Amino acid sequence: YRNGAFMDNNKIDEGLQGNEKIETAIAALQQEASEEMLAHTLTVIRRRMKEGGQFIIAVEPPTGGGQMQIQAFTSFEEELKGSGSVMSTFLTGIEQAFRAVLAAEETKGIIVNPWNRTIMLDKNLIRIILGEPA
Repeated sequence: YRNGAFMDNNKIDEGLQGNEKIETAIAALQQEASEEMLAHTLTVIRRRMKEGGQFIIAVEPPTGGGQMQIQAFTSFEEELKGSGSVMSTFLTGIEQAFRAVLAAEETKGIIVNPWNRTIMLDKNLIRIILGEPA
């Protein structure tokens, strides 16, 4: 029992276990938006990526000539807080998700947990997490 929801740990995909560290870091960043907290949050995401962490990915088709929106969720609970619209989602490695965003010209970045513990990672921040030159 955590965060008001009963959880069966057998059902949580192993790739999502540990992602609560990302949620905690984002929450701290929301409390105190500073360069230091941003750097800390990016470090936590990088660490989860190196541990083989996964995101639940939902792709929203572009509306009215806009850009494709890629949303990433750290847990099923975060996904369920959503808009109520049924999105097709899939599980993928954090690094694979980032590399796909960098490769896709029609995307600006990726929104992690759009409903609650939210961080918008543009391509520059993604390159920082991956340790690549900006």
